[in-house]
Amino acid sequence: MESSHISALSAKHAGLEARIKAETSRPMPDAILVASLKKQKLRLKEEMEAQHH
Repeated sequence: MESSHISALSAKHAGLEARIKAETSRPMPDAILVASLKKQKLRLKEEMEAQHH
């Protein structure tokens, strides 16, 4: 159960990373959206690290 939760978090993390890359590669990226996505990604990373302990 635990490993499937971590893999789900990891998949979400990768999805956010892809959205951030897509947004920042646009001619006029939405800075507020990028900041929001980065915050979500950081929270996921922290949650994944907490699962490992």
